[in-house]
Parts: sequence; C-alpha cells; structure tokens
Amino acid sequence: MSGVSKVTGDSPSIARFWQHSIGDHVIVLAWSPGGDMVAAGAIDGSVTVFDAEDGKIRHVVRALTFGLTTLAWRPGTSEFATGGHDGNIRLWNAVTGSELGRLEAGDSWVERVAWQADGKVLATAAGRSLRLWDNAGRPLRSHSDHPSTIADIKWIPGKDEVSAAVYGGLICWRPDQDKPVRKFEYKGSVLAIAFSPDGRFIAAGNQDSTVHLWSTETGKDLCMSGYSTKVRELSWDANSRFLATGGGPSVAVWDFSGKGPAGSKPVSLERDEKFLTQLVYQNSGEILASGSEDGSLALWYPAARKPLLTSLRLRAPVAQLAWSPDDRVLAVGGADGLVSILRVF
Repeated sequence: MSGVSKVTGDSPSIARFWQHSIGDHVIVLAWSPGGDMVAAGAIDGSVTVFDAEDGKIRHVVRALTFGLTTLAWRPGTSEFATGGHDGNIRLWNAVTGSELGRLEAGDSWVERVAWQADGKVLATAAGRSLRLWDNAGRPLRSHSDHPSTIADIKWIPGKDEVSAAVYGGLICWRPDQDKPVRKFEYKGSVLAIAFSPDGRFIAAGNQDSTVHLWSTETGKDLCMSGYSTKVRELSWDANSRFLATGGGPSVAVWDFSGKGPAGSKPVSLERDEKFLTQLVYQNSGEILASGSEDGSLALWYPAARKPLLTSLRLRAPVAQLAWSPDDRVLAVGGADGLVSILRVF
C-alpha cells in the first residue's frame, strides 16, 4: 500500500489498523528509525514497545516509578533513551528490553533528551543543566548555569550544534566547546523550538502567546502574535515552506516562499473544536495532522483551496501524534492511554 505524500485527486482515507491501551495518559509516542516498532510512554513511567505491523507487545520496560517526560530513539539503531522525574537518563535496547545504562542528568526533573542526527551525541536537559554525552554514555560537556529551566532542546539540521530554550531566548552549544557558540535573544519564556529542515530558520513558541522567528544565517528576527494561548505546537513541512502553529483552536500556517511571512497573514485552518494539542507534518510529504482536546483528529493539505482532507473523532483528547518514517501510518496516543495505529491511503 502506498502512503499519501501529496494530494492530487480524491481525499485520503483513514483506517484503524490496530489499537492497544497502555493504561495511562500517553506522554510520549515515537517510531523506531526503521519503522518496525512504536514506543509509547505512559505518564506512570512505563514504556510499551509494540510491533508496528501487528500491534503485539514486544516489551514493557519500567523507565521510572512515575513521571516519564521524554523519549528519543537513537538514529539508525534499535536503542532509545528515556527521562523523567527522578533525574536519570536510561538507555534501552528495544529488541531485548534490557537497560543498557543510566546517566545522571544534573537535576531531579529531566525535561528533554535529543540525539544528534548521526546518533553520536546525546543531549539531555534537566532543570538549568544541559549535558552532552558520547555514544558510549561518557560525558562530553556539562552546562549548568542557564538563566532558567530549559524547556526544550533541538539539534540544528546540518550542524554540530544544539539549541536550548530558556527564559530570554535560545542558547546554542557545540560538543567540542565550553562556551556558547551563539545566542538568539527574546524577552520572554520560550516553551518549544522547531528548526526548518533546511536549517535556515528557528521558530519558537512562547509563554506570552507569540511565535518568534530567527534567521540562523543573519540573526534577524520576526514576531508573530494574535494567538489565544501559549504556543507549544510547531511543525515545519519537509520543504521548509510552511510552518504550522497552534496556540488556540485553529491552525495558523505561515508561508515562507517568496518574501516570506513578514507583513502577511497566515492561512487559518479552522474547525469547530477545542484547543489544539498536537501538530505534525509528514516526514517527507505535505500532509499535516492535527489533534485537539475534544478528540478531533484531522488531516490537512495547507496548499490546497480546500485544505481539510479528512477527519475523525476519537474518544479522548489527542495527547500525541507521530508519522511513521515512510509516512504511510499515523500513530495516535490518547489522554486515556489508548494507542491507535491508523493507515492513511
């Protein structure tokens, strides 16, 4: 079955392939790099590794006793890292279900873990501490003097550089240097960051109901306002043309073609639903998936005159969305603990 990457005719259909409950709010949901496994983490600290094809449970690991917050697969492998409220990073083998190692993150609350694209360096954020580790779990750098708790970390595409989101903007670090390589300043609290796939732009969703944008080449910035709540939902399309943002009940999509979004208005994708909880573009295609507090799930093609492709209503708020690496399947995690695997065709 071929996946949907671009709409040229009839709208795609969604079919539920399998579903399984993990018993508690799905706080993290991620596909393995090869697409053969799906890891679903519950807020109770457990991680269930499913076989993506038939939904059978391969392993259930206890990442911690309560308060899982983050999970990331190591690129090109069957290993993943987890973190949560006990201050430790745990490394796992998804094939055997065994724990490979444990790292101290530098504070009692681990907010994020993020692997470099080649899988050689792991970045971890806990409190004000950013730590970098090599692929054997040995410490490379530790930076514990950030001005506030680190809310998010992302590696810059094509660069050996990781960005930390804090109150006051973004601070960027390299594994081979002790001092920041650059900063992007903003007078406010940054909650989430997303780099365009081509690495030219950084988008930041903020506590003050704005989206801030910087050019990584020039440092010039732009502020998008008018959101009805704080913004955590950010997603770029694969071509770096469209940036989809949440911060309310509708999706605001900014167009970066031509002269870019400065002085323009975004395309507003609206439905009768509560606030958005998730926005995720396909990895290589042009379809945008959105999820909301009322359980609404929608697929959009923002470049079309009629962008809504198809939709359905789930029984609980949408907590997580994740496209398979080949964009053929959408994984959905609910606030009620239900994991659904939906084929898009």
